[in-house]
Amino acid sequence: MKRLLLVFSAIVCLPAASPGEERPPNVLFIAIDDLRPALGCYGDLVARTPNIDRLAGRGTLFRRAYCQQAVCSPSRLSLMTGRRPDSIRVWDLNTHFRKALPDAVTLPQYFKDRGYHCRSIGKIYHGGGEPSKDAPSWSEDPLYDNVREARLRYATAQNLKGGGLKRGAAEAADVPDETYIDGIVCEEALEALGKLKKRNQPFFLAVGFRKPHLPFCAPRKYWELYEREEIPGPSPVDHPRGAPEVAVRSWKELEGYSGIPKDGRLSSEKVAELRHGYYACVSYVDALVGRLLGRLRALELQEETVVCLWGDHGFHLGEQGLWAKANNYELSVRVPLIVAVPGQKKSGGKSKALVELVDLYPTLVEACGFMLPAGLEGTSFRALLDTPERPWKRAAFSQYPRAYKGNRHRSHGDIMGYSVRTDRYRYVEWRDWKSGRVEARELYDHQSDPGEAHNVAGQQKYKVMLEHHRSLLTQGWRAAAP
Repeated sequence: MKRLLLVFSAIVCLPAASPGEERPPNVLFIAIDDLRPALGCYGDLVARTPNIDRLAGRGTLFRRAYCQQAVCSPSRLSLMTGRRPDSIRVWDLNTHFRKALPDAVTLPQYFKDRGYHCRSIGKIYHGGGEPSKDAPSWSEDPLYDNVREARLRYATAQNLKGGGLKRGAAEAADVPDETYIDGIVCEEALEALGKLKKRNQPFFLAVGFRKPHLPFCAPRKYWELYEREEIPGPSPVDHPRGAPEVAVRSWKELEGYSGIPKDGRLSSEKVAELRHGYYACVSYVDALVGRLLGRLRALELQEETVVCLWGDHGFHLGEQGLWAKANNYELSVRVPLIVAVPGQKKSGGKSKALVELVDLYPTLVEACGFMLPAGLEGTSFRALLDTPERPWKRAAFSQYPRAYKGNRHRSHGDIMGYSVRTDRYRYVEWRDWKSGRVEARELYDHQSDPGEAHNVAGQQKYKVMLEHHRSLLTQGWRAAAP
């Protein structure tokens, strides 16, 4: 009886189609791990990304999209629940959102409850442990959501002889795309599209690629797209002047790989190799995205499928003296975000509006013609797909916790850095978690300092702006909504 009720619920939730009326659109939901906007369509003159660039040409590209916390699990769980890290009580890699919100309805779960067949292939939630799993979200068991085998990360004999998951930080191997996990994920997704085409129901297919996450391993042909000496070095190379130590502390992600000094001090040759490897991995994923989009067209599904491509957070490649993510700076919290909806009034638009990953849940719900559920903490930006230039949010919000001692935090940590990004400025308050006392402040003027090299929070001429942003942060995301 319980199964029958669930089936009946799914049927009645699916919008009834009159004769000749189209059913709701499918959703192809593409997640890319650790991808900063190192894409040709974002103006990166180095990147070779023709497939993602073409997607941007038929959808809407968001120039200023921001994650809510620059590390995998909190960012992804925030997006998938439509709620912010403090609401889902997830700030680390080990906590499941259902511990705090057992009855939360995730983004795919919302679609599943409305008659969609929902699948997950690759990394959609966090890639390891309990937070990688959420059975209520999917119509069938996910594939390759939790991969902990070195042979799927490495291909060269040298790295395959090693121990543990962290071996070489970069690898160029003469192997086909399907040697690495992302190529395998792509093949499974291509097959899944064919099967979903045959089903008489709309689908939500989530495909998660792990590159360009460390290690920077990609088939050699993608490395050969670039001349290493033509890839510019990081700039600025030093920590922001006047920044508090807690803001620039390394998360020690890169330092765990072989060939990387424990103190994090890299030679210029190693910096060049890693930057080259990152771009190679970006082009590798771009090729896989191209295969997905090609299959969508071949199956004649493009005109009835919403395509959403997003990065879970940004990534530092030596800029500001930082590597990886796990901070509140622009390079870590700004993400690529492209959405293409059948029938949108403007194709190829580029919006400067401030949007957040937590906005994706309500946006996709509205784009598919459903009513917005209660309790979401983002704002649908469906209207921006038709008029990308319209006024929008006053601010975007991010955060990152720290322990007072050590490189890794647990739970909410000892001190939380809350960040607000407006049109011109980034402001950060570092607050003691227990007392709420503000321990340090940062303010960066992107008009004169786009690389966030100088903390001007203590300068008299910025006093009014500092107070304005302090007020914005205190009021919170609701007050910044359009």
